[in-house]
Amino acid sequence: MTQAKGWMGTILRVNLTDGTIVKEPLNMKDANDYVGARGLGTKYYCNEVDPTIDPLSPENKLIFMTGPLTGTAASSAGRYEVVSKAPLTGTIGAANSGGHFGPELKYAGYDGIIFEGRADHPVYLHIDDAAVELLDASELWGQGVHETTEALEAKHGKVRVSCIGTPGERMMLFAAVMNDKNRAAGRGGMGAVMGSKNLKAVVVRGTGGVKVARPAAFMKEVARARATLQAHPVTGEGLGALGTQILVNIVNEVGGLPLRNARDGSYWEDADDTSGETLVKTHLVKNQGCFGCSIACGRITKVEGRGNFDGFGEGPEYEAGWSYGAACGVNDIAAICKCNFICNEQGMDPITLGSTVACAMELFEAGYIPESDIGFPLRFGDAEAMVKLTQLCADGEGFGKIIGMGSYRMAEKYGHPELSMSVKKQEMPAYDGRAIQGIGLEYATSNRGGCHVRGYMISPEVLGLPVKMDPLVTEGKASMLKTFQDLTALCDSTGMCLFTTFAIGLPEIAGQYREAVGSDESDEDILLKGERIWNLEKRFNMAAGVEKDTLPPRLLREALPSGPAKGKVSELQTMLAEYYAERGWTAEGEPTPAKLEELSL
Repeated sequence: MTQAKGWMGTILRVNLTDGTIVKEPLNMKDANDYVGARGLGTKYYCNEVDPTIDPLSPENKLIFMTGPLTGTAASSAGRYEVVSKAPLTGTIGAANSGGHFGPELKYAGYDGIIFEGRADHPVYLHIDDAAVELLDASELWGQGVHETTEALEAKHGKVRVSCIGTPGERMMLFAAVMNDKNRAAGRGGMGAVMGSKNLKAVVVRGTGGVKVARPAAFMKEVARARATLQAHPVTGEGLGALGTQILVNIVNEVGGLPLRNARDGSYWEDADDTSGETLVKTHLVKNQGCFGCSIACGRITKVEGRGNFDGFGEGPEYEAGWSYGAACGVNDIAAICKCNFICNEQGMDPITLGSTVACAMELFEAGYIPESDIGFPLRFGDAEAMVKLTQLCADGEGFGKIIGMGSYRMAEKYGHPELSMSVKKQEMPAYDGRAIQGIGLEYATSNRGGCHVRGYMISPEVLGLPVKMDPLVTEGKASMLKTFQDLTALCDSTGMCLFTTFAIGLPEIAGQYREAVGSDESDEDILLKGERIWNLEKRFNMAAGVEKDTLPPRLLREALPSGPAKGKVSELQTMLAEYYAERGWTAEGEPTPAKLEELSL
């Protein structure tokens, strides 16, 4: 097949039911309209799957998709997307991951893989350039992510592996797809979909490369973007020095760090005990970067001499550090590291898992969960109990099975769903929407439930990037969020890392994309693709019957008791009306026929 520029021009379609594998041409019209990765994967999915489908049924599909910049010299362009209907939320699920797996898939000659049906026994897909086969994975079933990866590397040599752990095999609702051992397509339960298909792993070796349309112009754009990244204090210095945990003290200073399931406000006196600065002093071994990365925000960490907390691996990232730190009221960074190691080793979303443990702590302290159900006391601040419960969840044993439901279903089981700090049944990350108004609007409107990375309003509201916005006011937040959401959809779809947008914006992203694929579109035309992707996702969710945009009652009704944002609640309704108007949607939050026509949807 003729190779496109940026794209490889070929999709693998794997029918797990009958074992057939077909190579088909990439749909270039859709590739041009939806870019790649998140956008193109979602378009393929929406074209082929009924929105009302059971996510764990054989009729559901699972899509791995790269972007046109994945595997090129573009800035931090090592990302790929795993797309399906999310078991945790019922929304369109698109989980983004870095590392080296995505580029390797392209070097083998493929833009993406569409998995259909369900194998009658455990299998894995082995790709060695043009040679593609399904192989038996029975011996791998029951193994964790690290064990599986090492076994497949021992068998196949220098390969890249994407796989699930045992929670994915059990179809736990927030199981992740893991690659390169510690990189995660983490949110929504893509690992559960993979497990429902008896698909243990995808193993790739690729020896080719990616051709761009205008090499000289492309490298000029790459050089411009990389120089900007290097010169910026966040991407050139801060993230490399302290990782994403640099945010702990910064967010706490504005009173935005949700404390003890957000029950006790959003300012924590012990925040520094869990910060990036403390992690560097106590457990950091070295930095880690993904493919083509100049930032290297990843952390290789080690805990020793702490008994049950001992371990070695990657992380924690800021959100995991918060979910097992402030959210649980635990200031022992060794315990936080250990929980993160367990999540990586078995393939679980630490945002959902840590937040669910925090919710269980509140339910226990309030007397809603009896100690007999858990097997031991579960109070805020108890690091030992937190680690024990995380391991039980990984093993699918005891109260760990209940934790594996996620916080909403667990809290509902015990009669208090309002204590789940989630949106559309997905747990909100490490920023309080009462102290940081725009991020609350993002949580409510995100197309995959409680999520910060679909429109990272922390940039303007806390970091002052690209402009400083007062986190406590609502003015201007709807317009800025729309821009961030559309730009993020574009960035995710190119295959670039979102963290680059701390320093670069539309001109640099569009410039690299344009020269890679040979487009003559304007920056504004390219950004419109991001808006098209956002509206496509929204339309799917509406057809799937996803609930309306809102926040947990706590954020809407319970004023913050202390800190810089004392007395504040989320003013969601004010912002929501403005947001729908900015999007050109109805007052009920539905895309109008005129908007859909404008976007060719």
